[in-house]
Amino acid sequence: MSSTANTASHYPTIHKDPTAGPFNMKDYDALYKAFKWEQFADELNLPRENGINKATICIDGHPPEVMERKALIWHSAEDKQEFYTFADLKRETNKFANVLKSLGVQKGDRVFVYLERIPEIFITLFGALKLGAVVGPLFSAFGPEAIKDRLEDSGAMVVVTSPELKDRLDAIRADLPALKHVIIVDRKHSQLHPPQAHEVLYSEAMAKASEQFTAPYTDPDDYSIIHYTSGTTGKPKGAVHRHAAVIAQAATSKYILDLQPETDIYWCTADPGWVTGTSYGMFGPWALGATILVYEGGFKAEDWYKIIQEHHVTVWYTAPTAIRMLMKAGEDVAARFDFSSLRHLCSVGEPLNPEAVVWGQKVFGHVFHDTWWQTETGAMHICNYPCLDVKPGSMGKPFPGVEAGILDEEWKPLPAGEEGHLAIRPQAPSIFRTYWHKEELYNSRFKNGWYITGDRAKMDEDGYYWFIGRADDVINTAGHLVGPFEVESALIEHPAVAEAGVIGKPDPERLEIVKAFISLKAGYEPSEELEKDIKNFVRTRLAAHAYPREIEFLAGLPKTRSGKIMRRLLKARELGLPEGDTSTLED
Repeated sequence: MSSTANTASHYPTIHKDPTAGPFNMKDYDALYKAFKWEQFADELNLPRENGINKATICIDGHPPEVMERKALIWHSAEDKQEFYTFADLKRETNKFANVLKSLGVQKGDRVFVYLERIPEIFITLFGALKLGAVVGPLFSAFGPEAIKDRLEDSGAMVVVTSPELKDRLDAIRADLPALKHVIIVDRKHSQLHPPQAHEVLYSEAMAKASEQFTAPYTDPDDYSIIHYTSGTTGKPKGAVHRHAAVIAQAATSKYILDLQPETDIYWCTADPGWVTGTSYGMFGPWALGATILVYEGGFKAEDWYKIIQEHHVTVWYTAPTAIRMLMKAGEDVAARFDFSSLRHLCSVGEPLNPEAVVWGQKVFGHVFHDTWWQTETGAMHICNYPCLDVKPGSMGKPFPGVEAGILDEEWKPLPAGEEGHLAIRPQAPSIFRTYWHKEELYNSRFKNGWYITGDRAKMDEDGYYWFIGRADDVINTAGHLVGPFEVESALIEHPAVAEAGVIGKPDPERLEIVKAFISLKAGYEPSEELEKDIKNFVRTRLAAHAYPREIEFLAGLPKTRSGKIMRRLLKARELGLPEGDTSTLED
């Protein structure tokens, strides 16, 4: 079989200053070989008197001058702002840890946070971690069944929620015998119905709680957080991480996000209900003492640009879908705003199309640096760096301390240029420790000492990795393997195309054909002429067998709230198959 996946895009390499950022990559190979996770743990002064506890590291463990620094800038959907120093958060998280302790919560008990994007997410999550509980973030858009799946599987003892979301929880509470307490964050409601016996009003409990709390000793391997990943056909599975993961999250925040805590205003647009929203919307940046900006509102190009301009954002971490939506809004909208504060841009969630990398440089004066990692890896693993040349469309190079490889079907390494399974040596402290109550499934993800990611990729002669597709997404058309990502990247270069999702559709002659689902930019309408033009456009960029033989125009593509296009959902709908778990589907 042959593959159409290229280890280069037709966009030229973007040359960077090799001394830029904190990690001088002029001699990347030497630095890569010399890096030790233990050395970075020493930088964080770990372990400490109480071991390694994410909450005390991120919130309490800073010098006095840093404790008075703004830790959190919260910008509400109604355009109001609140500010919290690290000292403020220490006080509030201490109080919440005492609230949980008064309810009988002990080390190892599961506490889930089901809130909108408000400051109390951070206070309650870190308060629970400080006590030694295992926390579970939930999307605020989850419905009753999605909540039930996660709370039932984890045996959650406490859920923190809001009056607006409580009805969804009430609908399934009778099916959750382990759930003892529901804490209601009543910041917007001075008048609430009297709480039921199992309900606790956050405001009342916090008013009574002591500001003094001593965190118990925390072993590096103690569980800290459960992130549930969406299942294809079965129930979601809970990837469990340990407290020591903060070492990798802080190291990558320093060397990849290039955070400079004394001066940066950092905006991670990820929802706190998924792994980027915790690893890089909380843990990594705060372990370094950086200032985080949180915007409660939804996506609108003008609003996002206003946030960057008003708060003088310097480092911005966002998703490819958001970047494509900004591209769709047009450069004329961006031209009305001042982006001079920006100095470093990164992307996460799915592979970043080459067009979007170059567009960032044109509009913001900086390229977007793509970063590859997964819920299971807990931290960035293969990335583009401030100081390394960027090859648009490439995942970049492995982080020091990370060994990556491309494996064949027998789980043996392949040479440069060969397509295979992307695999990682499970060496970073952030690698997940288990799937909750699914140890057999967890063990199945490891072969010959490698963690098998489920992605297919190539490595070029320069050591850059190139994503091809999920192993179950790759299309076999007449014996040729076609990666959906490269076809999607070619499609969105067409001036009419805003977003594209590509699947393999069964075909009696070719086994599969490439079918594309496309949403158009404003000002374009579906037509046969446009369809032919798009097909011909892609033919000029890819091998003849890789162009989409069918195109279907949609108003929008199904995406998760974290921004990933759900190809499996497109395929299921095309073939009339069960859609599987759709709990993370965007509204």
